[in-house]
Amino acid sequence: MLTPQFTDSLNWVRKLTFSRIKNLILITTSYYVSLWLKKPIIWGSPISISIEPTTSCNLRCPECPSGLRSFTRPTGMLNTTLFKNTVDQSYQTASYLLLYFQGEPYLHPEFTELVKYASTKGLYTATSTNAHYLTDENAKKTIKSGLDRLIISIDGTTQETYESYRVGGSLEKVMEGTKNIINWKKKLKSKTPYIFFQFLVVKPNEHQIEEVKALGKELGVDKVAFKTAQLYDYKHGNPLMPTIEKYSRYKKVLNVKHSSAGSKVADELEYTLKAKLNNQCWKMWHSTVVTWDGAVVPCCFDKDAEHQQGFLKEDSLEDIWRNKKYHSFRKQLLTNRKGIDICQNCTEGSKVWG
Repeated sequence: MLTPQFTDSLNWVRKLTFSRIKNLILITTSYYVSLWLKKPIIWGSPISISIEPTTSCNLRCPECPSGLRSFTRPTGMLNTTLFKNTVDQSYQTASYLLLYFQGEPYLHPEFTELVKYASTKGLYTATSTNAHYLTDENAKKTIKSGLDRLIISIDGTTQETYESYRVGGSLEKVMEGTKNIINWKKKLKSKTPYIFFQFLVVKPNEHQIEEVKALGKELGVDKVAFKTAQLYDYKHGNPLMPTIEKYSRYKKVLNVKHSSAGSKVADELEYTLKAKLNNQCWKMWHSTVVTWDGAVVPCCFDKDAEHQQGFLKEDSLEDIWRNKKYHSFRKQLLTNRKGIDICQNCTEGSKVWG
C-alpha cells in the first residue's frame, strides 16, 4: 500500500511536463556551475513560486510581523488579475506554487478560486493556514479547487498551550477545521490535498510533541511535521527558545570580551545559529516570492520586502528574474552572504532540495 507521503510525491512528479523537467535540469545545473565559478549563472526560470494572498491575519503570534502588525510595507489583498497574469507567465516552466508568504490565506475572499485557476494550469498547489476559516463550506471549496497540499499550523494540544503562541487563536476551531477538510476529502473521494499538521516547537509547547503526534493520528491527517522557530531576538536567549536541542536553531557559544587594550575582560554565553552560513543558497536559483501587491523578493526571509528585485506591474517575472539587481544579489550570496541582513537568521540555504 502506498503511503500518503509517497502518493503526494507521485502527484508532483505527474505534473512534470517536458518543459518543466527541462527547466528543472537547467536550473539545477546552473546552480552547481555558479557555485564552482563563484559567479551567478541562470539557465532557467523559477521552479517554485510563492505568491502572497494577503498580509492580513486574525492572530497575533509574537514572532510574526503579520501577528505583531509590524510591517513597514502596506497590508492588502492580492489582485486576481495580477495573480492570473503571474501564473500565466510561469506555469510552463514552474511546477510548484505556494499560495502563502505572510498573513492568513483564507482571509482572501477569492482564495479557493485562485487555487482553482492555478490547478487548471497543472501546477502543484500548496498553502499554509491557521485553519480558523476552514468552515464546512470553505473545506468543500478547498477540495474542489484541486489544492494539492494543506499545511495546518497547530502549536499546542491544549487551549492554554496553543494560545501561548497563537495569541487570539482557538484550538477548537483548528480541530473543527481539520475535521471539515478531512470529512470533505472523504465525501468527494479526493486524493488531495495532502494534509499535515505543522508544529512550531517552542518552550511552552515542547512537552506536547508526543501528544500532537497522537492527535494527528486520531484525526487522520497525513503527517505531523515539526518546525524550528525563527526568533528575532535570540543572541541573549529568548523565552520561546526550546530546551530540547534538536528543535532549536540556536546553540550556546562562549563569547570572550576584551578591553580596548586587548586584555580579557569577561566571558559571556551567547546564542548563535547552529548552521554555518555558507556562501550559497539553492533558494536563489529555484524559487522566488511575490508579495500581494506584485513586488518580487528573493525569499521568505524578506518578510518586509526590503530587497525588492522588481515589480510585476512594471516588468514580467522573467525579466525581473534575470535583471541586474537579481544578478547582483545572487553574486553577493556567492561571495559574502554574511553581509546580507535577511540571511542572518537562515538555516535553509546550504543545500539543494533542502
